[in-house]
Amino acid sequence: MLTYRDVFRVPQFGPLFATSALQGAASTTSGLALGVLVFTTTGSPLLSALSMFGASLAQLIGATLLMSAADRLPPRGALSGAALAFGVGTAVLAVPGLPLPLMFAVVLGEGVVAAVTGGVRYGLLNEVLPKNTFLLGRSVLNMCSGTMQICGYAAGGVLVAVLSPRGTLLVSAGLYVAGAAAAWFGLARRPPRAAGRPSVGETWRTNALLWSSAPRRRVYLSLWLPNGLVVGCESLFVPYRPDRAGLLFACAALGMLVGDTVTGRFVPARWRGRLGTPLLLLLAAPYLLFALHPALPLALVLAAVASTAFSASLVFQERLMALTPDAMTGQALGLHSSGMLAMQGVAAALAGALAQRSSPATAITVMAAASLMVTLALAPGLRRDRVQAAPPHVTVIRERAPAAAVRAPGSSRKGWRRSAPRP
Repeated sequence: MLTYRDVFRVPQFGPLFATSALQGAASTTSGLALGVLVFTTTGSPLLSALSMFGASLAQLIGATLLMSAADRLPPRGALSGAALAFGVGTAVLAVPGLPLPLMFAVVLGEGVVAAVTGGVRYGLLNEVLPKNTFLLGRSVLNMCSGTMQICGYAAGGVLVAVLSPRGTLLVSAGLYVAGAAAAWFGLARRPPRAAGRPSVGETWRTNALLWSSAPRRRVYLSLWLPNGLVVGCESLFVPYRPDRAGLLFACAALGMLVGDTVTGRFVPARWRGRLGTPLLLLLAAPYLLFALHPALPLALVLAAVASTAFSASLVFQERLMALTPDAMTGQALGLHSSGMLAMQGVAAALAGALAQRSSPATAITVMAAASLMVTLALAPGLRRDRVQAAPPHVTVIRERAPAAAVRAPGSSRKGWRRSAPRP
């Protein structure tokens, strides 16, 4: 059985891991600081939720207009430049007296950049790692994200108390700059995965091709909707318990870390294909108990247990890669990441609006119930796709990537590929 040590032995994975870790720490600390700053200033659960997750809404812009850049930009330059842009934007958010509309404009601008960055990062991961270690490598990055969220939210709570929210934002800006340096000096220079210039037309054509397959559509919806609605629950942690929001976020991140570790490292491949729907049900069910206004200890347990099921994304990402031609993996993964984050932003806005008209606990319960209903609606199609999957050891994917999406010179694959099935 492959181990995490095998992943770290792969050249270039270490710098990619370090870059992701620094940006994850910066994102969590800045998100908490901004959420507290907006909530204490306005007293609005809606604006607080949007300040933390509103950047995700801008992912829609990146996904629909700019995502072709994910396979057509040099990875090292794209990752280091984006991290530097995040650092500058976060420093601007720390400026005293910054008008709220300008603050949200900066947040949305960061979201547009993040849409392309996600595709670049995960496309590079798929390129760096051997095919049989992709899920394990993705699990490592998810675990890294969970660890950084635990540390970031815990440290962010301390920093907000000691330095103030604006001081914490400046610390986060420094972490982003460190991530930019790690990408520039650690990653090797390599050409884009696909030839041609990024364009809106190419983005639309490739997105249309990715969306044209019914099994892929169901995978995308499973990656976007149940996950996003549950993040809507999490976006209300600040108004639910303003004094212990950092602790709630940290426990949720701990649960995510445990789930990714177990699913990515210890669950046999023959079982993973059957776990998608049960994990999505577990992701939402614990939040139904928030209707009872649980005390803090029980709320912490519920958040941790629910978040173990975020590992469902590993199962569906593996299935997505089995259904996607190599020349489109960056955009395919970027579309997954952007769609998921955009749905998280939409759900955060909806949850905040519900909380303002009712209460945070009621809104959390409603969002969890919606996630369960979506999962149950998608389950029959996912089950049918799995049962009807071709049994041979090699599957031929009969679709051609757009002409400009062919890999850079030197690659022998030009649209057709043979792919080993993923469970």
